Amino acid sequence: MDFYNFLSERLPNESAAGLVYYVSITGALMLICAAMNIIINRVLLKIISKIIRNNKYKWDDVLLETKVFQRIALIVPGVIFYSFALFYYGFQVMVQRIAVIYVFIVISLILKSLLDAIDKIYRQNPVSKERPIKGLLQILEIGVYLITGIIIVSILVDKNPIYLLSGLGAATAIVSFIFKDLIVGFVSGIQLTWNDMLRIGDWVEMPKYGADGDVLEITLYSVKIQNWDKTISTIPTSAFITDSFKNWRGMRDYGGRRVKRSFYIDMTSIKICTQEMIERFKKIDYLKDYIEDRVREIEKYNEENKINTELPINGRQLTNLGVFRVYISNYLKNRVDLLQGSTTMVRQLAPGENGIPLELYLFIADTRWVNYESIQADIFDHILAVVDFFDLRVFQNPTGYDIKQLKQD
Repeated sequence: MDFYNFLSERLPNESAAGLVYYVSITGALMLICAAMNIIINRVLLKIISKIIRNNKYKWDDVLLETKVFQRIALIVPGVIFYSFALFYYGFQVMVQRIAVIYVFIVISLILKSLLDAIDKIYRQNPVSKERPIKGLLQILEIGVYLITGIIIVSILVDKNPIYLLSGLGAATAIVSFIFKDLIVGFVSGIQLTWNDMLRIGDWVEMPKYGADGDVLEITLYSVKIQNWDKTISTIPTSAFITDSFKNWRGMRDYGGRRVKRSFYIDMTSIKICTQEMIERFKKIDYLKDYIEDRVREIEKYNEENKINTELPINGRQLTNLGVFRVYISNYLKNRVDLLQGSTTMVRQLAPGENGIPLELYLFIADTRWVNYESIQADIFDHILAVVDFFDLRVFQNPTGYDIKQLKQD
């Protein structure tokens, strides 16, 4: 008050004295805040940072990354202005309210940083890929902002926050409409997590949204997917409940990736095996035992049933296609890069205009994309290369080379 009287005696009127007084008080308090900020940031926070970085724990480093301590320091100006509000004659209550509002805003920012820190710390745990909590933390964050907003309004209108909350009951329908997407996203996120439908790191396909890649993030509103071409697809969380999608996690957990691919055999190249062919096939390691057992079985059958074997059409005979199927089957069973114990077979499908399809059904033990494709290609390279050894031909549509050969012939 003495300072105000001092100014009143030397300035032309009380308005000028009041203006200079309040500006001076505000400037002085701001200087105090600036000094405290320098002390806290350059001394206290550096000491805290050094202690945290030099200890054996890693989780507390996240508190520095999310700036929890820096935001705690922001409370100091609010406390200073609230404590010295009595110097604002006639405006004391208003200054105190502004200071309290400021403090609550800072507290909401501190809680936001703490939630971010919890998320980062939790992500360091392997279980975070199975049970992400980002959606839950986002709900808590919204709750923090909502409560802060209610408190600020209650301070401004000088009403009890409980009084304001009681009035929200009548506005439930409006609130539900405004936050419809939020509520749907929250429920969808709970369903995805609770039913273990989606995890971070899962490979998913969702053609409707052009997504095909690994899940990077599951939030309250959306799921972020990094496609194989390194683009990012962001899909509403609710879409994973309302629409269908393919999750390849089962394949990774199983430890093998399926191959289901066929090629066509020219039907005109299929024939009964001659003795020369049988002798040739006996020299193949994967066929030797099979050929010997099969020949004995066929000879015994034909002899017991007194079948005239002068004509190959009579009785039971080996065919080059049948022997080829057995060869492929034994070849696959002897590959160490296929998943042991899984279904492995060579199927003959219905003949068509392109010949007889032979389908390979197997599981490769390596689910990594590059390795999987390499092993699959190696299998078919070998099979296609040995087809001719069985006097079979692979069917393909005529090419320019085929037409050129016909003209030369």
